[in-house]
Amino acid sequence: MRRGGSIARQALLVRVGRRSGGDSGRAATATRAEVIYTGPEVVTPRPTLPTGVHMAASAPAIAASVVEAEAAVSLLPGEHTVARRLRFALVNGCTLASLALGLVAIFLAMHGEVRGAAACLVACVAFDGLDGALARKLGVSSPFGAQMDSLADMCSFGLAAPVVVYSSLAHEVPTAAAMVACIMVAACAAIRLARFNVSPKDGKFFCGVPTTMAAAVLALTVLIDLPLPGFAVLGGVALLAFAMVSSFPYAKLARLLKLPPWLLALPLVAAFVDARLTFVAVVATYLMSGPIMWARDKRA
Repeated sequence: MRRGGSIARQALLVRVGRRSGGDSGRAATATRAEVIYTGPEVVTPRPTLPTGVHMAASAPAIAASVVEAEAAVSLLPGEHTVARRLRFALVNGCTLASLALGLVAIFLAMHGEVRGAAACLVACVAFDGLDGALARKLGVSSPFGAQMDSLADMCSFGLAAPVVVYSSLAHEVPTAAAMVACIMVAACAAIRLARFNVSPKDGKFFCGVPTTMAAAVLALTVLIDLPLPGFAVLGGVALLAFAMVSSFPYAKLARLLKLPPWLLALPLVAAFVDARLTFVAVVATYLMSGPIMWARDKRA
């Protein structure tokens, strides 16, 4: 019991942190435990801990602090060779290009150049598809790239696209109506992207219309200057916003390319007759395909 009491007294004298002010008046930050000997017994010093971690903390907390301090976050999983880093930089460069083009689209829309802004949005769609394809082909897919792509999509498709649409409708519909429709697009795009990030992925169908496709439809609507009344365009914008957050299944591009060749050639031939009408028909068919497949699955 005497030996145990002596050890207990020694443990109480172990201190980490600042030295007491009775020495020379200066405060020094300790990086390792100091052991004061008060008897013949020898107390084994504690392991070195990060600054600010007290020895009185529980063992699990100390272990967690050490692991957290030593853990290094790697943005690129796998081997960090020069070639892989260059490929990683190329993929993220495409993502940043999409982000930059989205900002350019906003700037152009602010100056009334809606056609140029819509063209920048189309380029954003191209770069957004390119970075994902390159990441898979070059083997540099990463959680960092996925999150960065999502943030760039929110800027380019969730913010720039409604700004461009608002600028194009500013003199055709009441300002309040245009604002509400464009705010709906931004809000639904944010919900759609957040839901996509936390949902399990389906290789065949999207759950709701993807933001990239919605932005492409909005950009092309402005770019080709559809001869529709302003309120008709406004209704289409609101419908597209709701389609992004719906639970309807929409086929991915890879699945659409497996359709019969004559069915794929039909819109191309129709575009030579009337490109605008063909565009409206294709978009309407795709939007209606989701509810139709959903109803068919419910019946099955």
